[in-house]
Amino acid sequence: MTEMSYLDGNMLDGPLREMFAVDLSTAVGRCENCGMTGPMASLHVFSHAPGLVARCPSCESVMLRLVRAPDRAWLDMRGTTFLQVPMPLEQTQPGPL
Repeated sequence: MTEMSYLDGNMLDGPLREMFAVDLSTAVGRCENCGMTGPMASLHVFSHAPGLVARCPSCESVMLRLVRAPDRAWLDMRGTTFLQVPMPLEQTQPGPL
């Protein structure tokens, strides 16, 4: 077995910060239960709990849970098989004048 080198999870800080700095309402997710794919904005969100619960508009399975405290947040996306996030195109640097 070949040993592969790896970086620790701190390496993800920059890429994840860049990804979650975008509008997630246009991100597309797939329901783990029924396979429905659609924008996060189409989820049915319930706020009657100590956090937010987002359910699939097709089968009503829970796709996302978000609980917020003053100094931290918990995000549970076990009901979502993937989240496709639209990323802005890289801006080209203007040339010299």
